[in-house]
Amino acid sequence: MRRRTTLLLAGLAVLLATTAGCGLGGGSSILPAEVSQPLPIPPLAPSTVDEAGRRVFSLDLEQGSHDFGAGEVPGTWGANGSGYLGPTLRAEVGEQVVVAVTNGADESTTLHWHGMHLPAQMDGGPHQMVDPGQTWSPTWTVDQPAGTLWYHPHPHGRTAEQVYRGLAGLFYLDDPGNAPALPDSYGVDDIPVIVQDKSFTSDGRLDFGTGASTAVGFIGDRLVVNGALGAYLDVTTQAVRLRLLNASTGRVYRFALSNGRPFDVIGSDGGLLAAPVRTTEVQLSPAERAEIVVSMTAGETTRLVSRPPELGARLSGTELFGREPFDVLELRAADRLRPSPPVPDRLADVPAADRGDAKATREFVLGGRTINKRQLDMQRIDESVPLGQAEVWRVTNPTSLPHNFHVHDGQFRVLSLDGAPPPEERAGWKDTVYVAPTTTAEILVRFDVHHDPAWPYMYHCHLMIHEDQGMMGQFVVLAPGETADPSMLVEHSDHTG
Repeated sequence: MRRRTTLLLAGLAVLLATTAGCGLGGGSSILPAEVSQPLPIPPLAPSTVDEAGRRVFSLDLEQGSHDFGAGEVPGTWGANGSGYLGPTLRAEVGEQVVVAVTNGADESTTLHWHGMHLPAQMDGGPHQMVDPGQTWSPTWTVDQPAGTLWYHPHPHGRTAEQVYRGLAGLFYLDDPGNAPALPDSYGVDDIPVIVQDKSFTSDGRLDFGTGASTAVGFIGDRLVVNGALGAYLDVTTQAVRLRLLNASTGRVYRFALSNGRPFDVIGSDGGLLAAPVRTTEVQLSPAERAEIVVSMTAGETTRLVSRPPELGARLSGTELFGREPFDVLELRAADRLRPSPPVPDRLADVPAADRGDAKATREFVLGGRTINKRQLDMQRIDESVPLGQAEVWRVTNPTSLPHNFHVHDGQFRVLSLDGAPPPEERAGWKDTVYVAPTTTAEILVRFDVHHDPAWPYMYHCHLMIHEDQGMMGQFVVLAPGETADPSMLVEHSDHTG
């Protein structure tokens, strides 16, 4: 790694002439960029309301180039005129939405509404491929708590690279009638923070080659936030809400403040927690989200950093797992700050997770690039789950490698991690859970409303190279009297990687 880092630094000297060293507590960040760019804020996607009362968005996917802060880089993906990332979609609980997705790229893709509770045909998994030039218009009703979700491509065998090249964005769900007093002015005191690692070749292109890959997938040596290297945020209020998304393909981050100050975790993957959790750090594996509120004093500067993540005591081997520290985002408070209300003691109605509600237990064993010793078969239904039945899913990682586990169609609750109750910040609604080496995670799942014997949802490791290589399964939700019907899968599984 030291040799590779030296070579990369030499090759990037001309391209990244604006970079310079900056400290991170007692150590230094790997290839740190000079903090010189205002944090880009993804625009809010415009929408209209059609004659049926549905909120309609349009996402035009395209390939292009993007300036991360050191010159134009070709080969990126974006949406709606952006060369990198897409706009933030925003809808209210109870609304019916339509998203017209037009593929202007030269290869097939999908858009998956990660964390959303919706019919399987609208999910945007590998069965809902959109070919170049085509438009796909899924529609569903938002019937889940307010939260910070996201969208990203999900073509089998190509997910990691398309996300790495920039095809991703946030999806805010609001519930105005049940919103506590929190920072909520988008781009002012309510800030999207999309974190990804990158590497660049000596001729200024994105590097996604095998030379920078490990057993967990691609691990980059530079950090970009909302598509920018070395970004800062001008803070104008006493408190700022950061909506953190780990949109990397394999790296785990342990977010903290450089001055060690505590902050309030107010939300997880699927929405607000019952009460704020006061802490000095929060760890996110790929696809996980956290909402935090940081208090600032006038005139101060601090940094959001990533400390070496805690991947598990039984991690083995000498391979790289992305354990370097990083400076993530500099926070620069103005000399005068507008007042912010204190974080409420109670945030949302989150019922206790009751293991006694479960009517069945299912086992999922993660090994190699398999789940339960099987790789994904797009024409096979792996599990049939009764509609409305609570179940415990036991997810075991017997290997010495990191994994995590994502379930489509909504949110679950974590019952235990390696036999212990989850920490408070992971006790709310989740759709992705980190499963450390040689441990088991137990989650409480329940699928309501939507059922279909032919169209499946997915469950998979969200280390994206792992899912691309087959660490994924399919399940259908069945109403009473229905049986799984995999015959339809033959017709919409011809785009596999």
